[in-house]
Amino acid sequence: MLSRIAESFFWIGRYLERADATARILDSHLSTLVEDPSVEEAAASRTLLEVMGIEAVDLPAGTRVDNALVLRLLGHDPDSGSSTVYAIGCARESARRARETVSAEVWEAINTTWHAVAHGQLQAMRPHLASRLVVERVAMISGLVEGTVTHDESWQFLVLGRSIERVDMTARLLSNASLSAGTATVWGTTLRACGALEAFTRTYRGRLAQREAAEFLLLDPLFPRSVLHSLQQAEACVAALDYGAPRRGGPGTHGEAARLLGRARAELEYRPLADVLTDLAGEMERIQQRATRASEAIAARWFPTPATPGWRVGDL
Repeated sequence: MLSRIAESFFWIGRYLERADATARILDSHLSTLVEDPSVEEAAASRTLLEVMGIEAVDLPAGTRVDNALVLRLLGHDPDSGSSTVYAIGCARESARRARETVSAEVWEAINTTWHAVAHGQLQAMRPHLASRLVVERVAMISGLVEGTVTHDESWQFLVLGRSIERVDMTARLLSNASLSAGTATVWGTTLRACGALEAFTRTYRGRLAQREAAEFLLLDPLFPRSVLHSLQQAEACVAALDYGAPRRGGPGTHGEAARLLGRARAELEYRPLADVLTDLAGEMERIQQRATRASEAIAARWFPTPATPGWRVGDL
């Protein structure tokens, strides 16, 4: 497979998942403020922006940190590298580079979604409805990928990118919940943001507390957005792609992605949960760093360019 095609599919998977997860995080943030009066808007908004990689020093002096700023930077601002609109635009550009391989239905769905959000549709909608629109459009595109794209190496790269991004974004959600009030309301909205509330309720029979919620989103081997499941999925993709593949990228690159993913998975799976929960935000930051290193190893192994796109604030 051409490196250009492989890289394009990898980033289609990552950016679609990033748009979906960011929309879910936004909806969770707004729901928490409505449902829990003890949560202070400015503090919660500041924490969320920091979790999403936007520090106070990145903002112009005198910027008011509130819901309006959060909605702009994470929602509808096409110049903010952390926004859903930006992620959808990047997914479209990646699909355009692999246009000869992407199915017509997938391309049309991505392109239609981009034109809708790029022309202000999200900004004109209520925040909750805007988030749901993004989630539903990404779900539709994902369904078309499963049903119209051959499950060959290109599909493996897309699933690999999606899995790496899920590790990162679920870790961000957990970090935001732990740094916020940490109430049952916060954890309930966090589970809903991952689409996990019903699965969690069936597993734990309704016992909603930090330990149980964090354990489910971290370690449940069957829930598709848990950190453990996403790491296992990424490992499986790397193993499938590495099988019988020629060595590229110089000494030390072959197997590095598998080693990093396997180590992250083993440390999470076999470490006592109490140790992880003692500093959940710090542990989630380390998980994000490992996901970044794994992405870099994947790029060194299969892609022609040494640098991988990352989080950026853009022009604020």
